[in-house]
Amino acid sequence: MALRFFVGILGGSFVPCQVWSTGFFDKNVVGTANALTAGLGNAGGGITYFLMPAIFDSLVDRQGLTPHVAWRVSFIVPFICITVTAIGLLVLCPDTPTGKWSERHVATQQNLASHGVSGNVVDVPGELSDRVTTGTDSPSNESTEKKVGFEATEPKQPNLYGHEAKIGQQEMLDTARGEVVVKPSFREAMKVVLSAQTLVLAGGYFCSFGGELAINSVLGAYYSKNFSDLGQRGSGSWAAMFGLLNVVFRPLGGVASDILYPRTGTWGKKMWIHFVAVITGVFLIAIGLTDPSTKNT
Repeated sequence: MALRFFVGILGGSFVPCQVWSTGFFDKNVVGTANALTAGLGNAGGGITYFLMPAIFDSLVDRQGLTPHVAWRVSFIVPFICITVTAIGLLVLCPDTPTGKWSERHVATQQNLASHGVSGNVVDVPGELSDRVTTGTDSPSNESTEKKVGFEATEPKQPNLYGHEAKIGQQEMLDTARGEVVVKPSFREAMKVVLSAQTLVLAGGYFCSFGGELAINSVLGAYYSKNFSDLGQRGSGSWAAMFGLLNVVFRPLGGVASDILYPRTGTWGKKMWIHFVAVITGVFLIAIGLTDPSTKNT
């Protein structure tokens, strides 16, 4: 139980990975980007079934370790991989597309200045529900659901480049305010967590990703029990096929959602998620009704 607890914490890194990946891509392609990232990550479940039995057998056959010790020593390999990845992320990867998280508002300010809209872009003090204070220390009339404070100066019409959409200064400012994120209060965070949109998506993940993890955890033992002639490595190879499907089918789901989005908007993505979830459930029921003792299953 303790081992599974810590492995579960490690698996939780999947969530910040998806949030981080989302911040680097436009909404028109973010489905493909996130699905590719998640697919490669989930494929680790398949790679593990290939790699860990081979490491275990090597420790027993070549190093002379007992099975009781070898399975523990084999965890040194994933530990090294995880540590190298973590250090690489900290040292080599930027916090945001524009650099450090603490300086995320600077790029927005520079972008506005390049379009002839000059002023100061700063983090909103306090919580998101506080009002923005102007230079005269009087409360602004604007709602501070805006994410940055900005004091605009002339010219009123921003400079636009040939490939950019023609938008006014106010729309440009509103867009800029939405680019700089501030930490929400606990109350605001809970409002999002308990919203219908979040709960529906969480339910979908609970059934799909949760089901995948549960199946991955028992698949090797299932093959070993029902097909003892396969041996440990053979059972691992068969079990790996399930995890490695993520390399193809998870990115494919993201590509499909990005194709649907320009034509159907967010509702198209919602319907796609529910459609795939229902089809998955149908296949799982069908597999459960088959004979577990035949390789054709």
